Amino acid sequence: MNKNVILSCAVTGAGETTEKSSHVPISPKEIADSAIKAAKAGATIAHIHVRDPKTGKLSHDISLFQEVVERIREADTDVIINITAGGGGDWVPSDEDPTKGGEGTDIQTPEERHEPVGLLLPEICTLDCGSVNFGDQIYISPGPWLRRQAQLIKESGVKPELECFDTGHIRFANQLVQEGLVEGSPLYQFCLGIPWGADADAETIAYMKTRIPENANWAAFGIGRMQMPMVAESVLQGGNARVGLEDNLYLKKGQLATNEQLVDKAVGIIQSLGADIMSPADAREFLNLQNPNRKAE
Repeated sequence: MNKNVILSCAVTGAGETTEKSSHVPISPKEIADSAIKAAKAGATIAHIHVRDPKTGKLSHDISLFQEVVERIREADTDVIINITAGGGGDWVPSDEDPTKGGEGTDIQTPEERHEPVGLLLPEICTLDCGSVNFGDQIYISPGPWLRRQAQLIKESGVKPELECFDTGHIRFANQLVQEGLVEGSPLYQFCLGIPWGADADAETIAYMKTRIPENANWAAFGIGRMQMPMVAESVLQGGNARVGLEDNLYLKKGQLATNEQLVDKAVGIIQSLGADIMSPADAREFLNLQNPNRKAE
């Protein structure tokens, strides 16, 4: 069992959740404030997406990322910043012409996905390690794009969190490590329960963790009602954990949650298992993160 757990909070995500819960932060101030509250509740890392303040929908606006990051960095409460670099990868075939993207398609190049990371230099950013059937759409992240993006992340000095939605993604992440595109002790995130990726269960975690390098660190999360069971299972199997409104809107059946409530509940579960939460300062040293809260030159 992992005795010192790195707990991430994914504070807003990119899904169509803002109409389902008023607790999902939308504006840069709301997102930053929610990340800070999550940190005060015990989160080691805040995972950041941004949304259009007018519509609540996913945005790639660099200025929104910048405002969120600056607000967090200026706060008195410490937390490691992890910016999404998943960017636009959504493909929905057009009914009229399936060779073209229809409504809901949102594709960015590797350079565009990397732009907020290269500008703001967070300590961690995500790297989604493959394409996958994501509900009724396809998330597209082909091999050459991922190699290019991994190289850009490496050059920036930011640590990639290798997000794996299925077992093939672990194989490709391992390949990036073997090719030298990911240096040091790699950091994996097992993303479980998303239709139609890997299942959110103990057996999947047990399999995935055997397929990563010996010097790797890993975490796992489940979505919806499997969020808290995966917190417990991940810790019991020696990993780290993630919660937050990106993945789950409810504290319990019928009760909408805030990010800080989800973090507080996860902290309680982790401590009940005999473990504790790693501080941002200790996690920086453990993960060998570069230059905390630095600004781009």
